[in-house]
Amino acid sequence: MIFAGPGSYTFLQVETLVQRRPARRTPVLIAVVVVSGGFAVAQVVPPANVPTVTVASLPNAPLFGDLNTARSGSNGAPEYSNAVPQVKQSIADQSDDQESPAIFRAHLFANRFWISGQSNFIFQAHTPFHSPYSGPNSFRAYGQSVASRTVTLYTGVRLLRFTELLANFDEAGGRGLSDTFGVAAFVNADAIDPTVGRSVYLSRSFVHHTVALSPDRIEEDPNPFYLQPSIPRRRLEFTFGKMSLLDFFDVNGVGSDTHLQFTNLAIGNDGTYEVPGDTHGYTLAAMATYQGPKMGFRFAEALLPKFSAAGGLDYNIRHVHSDNFQFDYSTYTIQSYATRLRLLAFVNHANLGNYREANDAYLSGRDPKPDITAHRHPDTSKPGFGVNFEQELPANFRVFFRAGWNDGNYQSFVFSEMNNTVSFGADLTGDAWRRKLDRIGSAFVNSGLSQDHREYLALGGLGFMLGDGGLKYGRESLSETYYTAHVHGGLYLAALLSFVNNPGFNRDRGPVVVPGFRVHLDY
Repeated sequence: MIFAGPGSYTFLQVETLVQRRPARRTPVLIAVVVVSGGFAVAQVVPPANVPTVTVASLPNAPLFGDLNTARSGSNGAPEYSNAVPQVKQSIADQSDDQESPAIFRAHLFANRFWISGQSNFIFQAHTPFHSPYSGPNSFRAYGQSVASRTVTLYTGVRLLRFTELLANFDEAGGRGLSDTFGVAAFVNADAIDPTVGRSVYLSRSFVHHTVALSPDRIEEDPNPFYLQPSIPRRRLEFTFGKMSLLDFFDVNGVGSDTHLQFTNLAIGNDGTYEVPGDTHGYTLAAMATYQGPKMGFRFAEALLPKFSAAGGLDYNIRHVHSDNFQFDYSTYTIQSYATRLRLLAFVNHANLGNYREANDAYLSGRDPKPDITAHRHPDTSKPGFGVNFEQELPANFRVFFRAGWNDGNYQSFVFSEMNNTVSFGADLTGDAWRRKLDRIGSAFVNSGLSQDHREYLALGGLGFMLGDGGLKYGRESLSETYYTAHVHGGLYLAALLSFVNNPGFNRDRGPVVVPGFRVHLDY
């Protein structure tokens, strides 16, 4: 007898039906089964002159779960799977699977062409704070109010079934507090140096190709980096061209999106990750990725900027380049809530200065002032490591943790100026107060410098972000809290509040309170 529940499970039960019959009479049992998605019918046809045996119908079997509707994580990955593309949250926000669509609901045309966009405006200010002295690269002690903006046009085309060409155009304007100087964990990751040009530029232009390693596929709404409606669960990916490595490395669902989440440079990213990039944060790179259901591995070889990022990228790849590695692991063992762990390693090879040599040269009188640029060595290797963890919890609550380190013997000259960092935080959606598209988050970051690096700043040396002319060292700590409210369609407003203690690792300065406001629009 065959029966089925309302789901996709069908059960077969075979019984021996014993009945006294005259000798030499062979019963024949023919079962005709008709099964549909919600029921099953069994019919017994006896031979002629044989009494019909009636079997009472059994209840439906219990349904223990439907694998086709397994719980999904925050990035859309089906249960027990990490195979959905791991990209920066601001990129995932552009996909068409959002509950609140952008101004234009559909961005993929003819199943081949993609076009979408975003605008992000961040307003920040602070009042005067305690500062007995300052230097060229100090966070300015007098009151300030500034605004930054970023505008992006995402375009793409599917060349072949598993091959895409992506091109993005950006415009960045406004400015950051103190022109982005004076705080290592800077309060606005969107802000750029005021000397950088404000014209529209080609930010990303790369080819992405996928090689399927398994026949089973994951349904996924396309986003600007993946134009396919479904992707292989186990695959190889190859990417080549101009890109930001932060779109793929050190991503975190809770803290990697200045558009809707935290704006801080070292909360949205590992502040010790000296990621290769020009003044806008983009580089030329070749990247290879293996992604399986639970584990993934990514490697990228990228160009570093010339010593001054304003000089563009350095194409002397034999002596100047960046090696980047990341291992991803995910599991759903804690009551089916996603746990994700990412391990990052990088080695930058460049013409870098040595802090101890710069300090010794100044103290011995050979240099009139500490100058790290006078003590550079070709083919210097500077390694770094990072740990990135996020955990989903009940009631749409999520937590994250990051820790990072880089070799503080050698010069910092890209992304941020710190040698070790720890950050952690959490966010919560507004379901509890009937605002499910709203989100509130809070995070804390604490960073430090190596002994030689802090001595260099204390002697009056200048880094590419820091330099007060002196230093009473203390670890720089910063907290940030935001509330993002959905207004309509792709429009979001957010209230921001940051608190900075020991700006620039200097206990003689601060603290500083930085309120802010953000307007974000997806279209």
